[in-house]
Amino acid sequence: MKIIITTLFGLESPTKDDLLAIGYEKGNVDVTDGVVTLTVSDSDWKLDLARVNMWVRHAERVFFETGEFDAQTFDEFFDNTRSLDWNSFIPRDFAFIVNGFSRKSKLFGIPALQSLAKKAIADSLISSRNIKDGVVAEDSDKGTIKIQFGIVNDHVRMMIDSSGDGLHKRGYRPLTHEAPIRETLASGMVSIARYKPFGYEALYDPFCGSGTIVIESAMIALNIAPGKNRKFSYMDIPYIGGQPYRKALAEAIEMEDLSPMDDCFFYGSDIDPKAVRSAITNAKSAGVDKFVRFKVSDFKDIRPENISEITGFDRNLIITNPPYGGRLMTPEEADKIYRDIAKTYLTKDGKCKKGIRLSVISPDDTFEKATGFKADKRYKLYNGNIKCQLNNYFKLG
Repeated sequence: MKIIITTLFGLESPTKDDLLAIGYEKGNVDVTDGVVTLTVSDSDWKLDLARVNMWVRHAERVFFETGEFDAQTFDEFFDNTRSLDWNSFIPRDFAFIVNGFSRKSKLFGIPALQSLAKKAIADSLISSRNIKDGVVAEDSDKGTIKIQFGIVNDHVRMMIDSSGDGLHKRGYRPLTHEAPIRETLASGMVSIARYKPFGYEALYDPFCGSGTIVIESAMIALNIAPGKNRKFSYMDIPYIGGQPYRKALAEAIEMEDLSPMDDCFFYGSDIDPKAVRSAITNAKSAGVDKFVRFKVSDFKDIRPENISEITGFDRNLIITNPPYGGRLMTPEEADKIYRDIAKTYLTKDGKCKKGIRLSVISPDDTFEKATGFKADKRYKLYNGNIKCQLNNYFKLG
């Protein structure tokens, strides 16, 4: 069985690391643009599906594959789709819907392909179930199977969604500040910035908003599974059910370490009192409120020399998603914030001030352009549909 994990572009490698951390072998993990594929045993795939949904921090959605084939014509697409064993994957009387995408392939026109796939699957069920009247009964009250096809370089994958809501919906953030960052992207920023929870380096977000970056960092340090506080759509599929989830959840709870920490410190501040109140509430919902701190403050009031006094650490990672032009303010206002960030944490020649590492996400290279300082390491990421860049500064002045 192949488990297909989709990610925001740029988060494929951290997602692979998630799988390796769970205990899967490197040779069973394949990475392409926006997709990570895990090959697992046919005998245990349902538990593997539950574990992947429970533990991947950086992915958007998890599917399991029902079949794959090559197709360059509509006839090939229809015939190969029809030949798959849909009777084993679609419970009797369940409704089913089809979505999909196509990249770098001769087949295009997604609505037409969706309709064709729906008809091919229905024909397959009519044949395998010997339905005399030629009509496949679909009752959404009994359940719905969400099927997705992906066509890349004329190769088709047919998959069933096992996640339901996107995996960035952890379940701890009912309260949100304006334009919140996705949980999956926040955790990805922390991983890409190479933050080590027990490396005697504090983590501070001076534009914390609803607290997502700080909360995700604490969850990583405490080994709290990101899927612990939510449900998944595979639980309503009869041939999978809730048992794999219950086992994966029990494993996750057993692996948590909520003992007091003296070698980690997670801190966030924001000028908006409402945002800070949301962050505090969200931290409690995530189960990390005893391990994080939030404060109402203008970031310019907390200087590098003051950060160590707050955190108790000589080394501090400043990692943040500041407001940017077109989101909460004008581009000119965003550029000023970028310059103020650089002035606060970097020297006049763009190096880090003593005890500081800086990691800032911005649309494309706007942070570098506004400050005039090239990042020591930059990574292309996406915040929803917005192409962004994570600017990492670590060289000391």
